[in-house]
Amino acid sequence: MIYLKTATYAAFALSVSTGLLFLAHGLLKVFVFTIPGTVGFFESLGLPGALAYAVIAAELLGGLALILGIAVRFVSLALVPMLIGAAWVHAGNGWLFSNENGGWAFPVFWAAVQLALALTGPGAAALRLPKASVRAVAA
Repeated sequence: MIYLKTATYAAFALSVSTGLLFLAHGLLKVFVFTIPGTVGFFESLGLPGALAYAVIAAELLGGLALILGIAVRFVSLALVPMLIGAAWVHAGNGWLFSNENGGWAFPVFWAAVQLALALTGPGAAALRLPKASVRAVAA
């Protein structure tokens, strides 16, 4: 049974907490690993270095959008392929994320949370565009 009175708060908690995680991971790539270091890591995996910029942008902008509750369904769904890619990167390290170089369990779980958010929406206290603005943008 879904408790409709509190489900919106649960969705909000998931949106904000995963948004903070994305923001933290993006900032980690910028300030700790550095952008050139992140580009080099992507290239060491055989991925295009430019993909590192896209991932950093997705983590930072997607994280902010989830925290603010902006386009949560779209943003959550858009972040799933990136998380599947992260699971692929960590797949050879086993399933535990505490393994050396991290395992695949955390990114797979995080992808499942994003799918749940895509189904539920932003929840309470989310910023929403007025309907007139949405229609104007769509036109």
